[in-house]
Amino acid sequence: MANILVCDDDKEIVEAISIYLSQEGYQIFKAYNGREAIEVLQKEDIQLLLIDIMMPEMDGIHAMIKIRSFSAIPILVLSAKSEDVDKILGLNVGADDYITKPFNPLELVARVKSSLRRYTMLGSCAGTKKNYVVGSLEIDDEAKIVTVDGEQVKLTPIEYQILLLLVQNPGRVFSTQQIYESIWNEEAYGAENTVAVHIRHIREKIEINPKEPRYLKVVWGVGYKIEK
Repeated sequence: MANILVCDDDKEIVEAISIYLSQEGYQIFKAYNGREAIEVLQKEDIQLLLIDIMMPEMDGIHAMIKIRSFSAIPILVLSAKSEDVDKILGLNVGADDYITKPFNPLELVARVKSSLRRYTMLGSCAGTKKNYVVGSLEIDDEAKIVTVDGEQVKLTPIEYQILLLLVQNPGRVFSTQQIYESIWNEEAYGAENTVAVHIRHIREKIEINPKEPRYLKVVWGVGYKIEK
């Protein structure tokens, strides 16, 4: 089973989450601020991070910025704040998903499993066709490598799965709901901001000029597509 790092300055929350996830067979590592989380990630083979936003010494936002410079593991943000601005901030700096406190233990476990499945898929060889090419954009789905104009692009697991979905269906327009339900495997309730943030990140990585994209196009009022 996977190694999971739980980071929160509230030790009771860390212990509670550790109990829930240990019962599912996961190995749990613990940290109580962003700096400790980075140290653990640099020493241990961690497959997923659960991290709080508001913490002393180094908060979750600054920690995620540093973590994304050397790791693409799934990151789930734990936040006591429910406002969209806080969720978007977490997604903007590299989180894959978020869980608002207080959380349902069953939902927590389900989101962890879902994120790990997506991460594991990046190392799988399932499927038939392995290479997808649209102009100078190429995805080698066996090696899980994306290149643009011959240069490799580093994507998070969520970004990779969204781009792969669109590239596999060039010219087809996917609504926000369709993208969310295809990638997250759950019903899309208020998922517009989540998808939009990930789409923007993909554009910033694959487009020369994200404001005038060659590949990832928006169809206003409908959704997104990869131009044929």
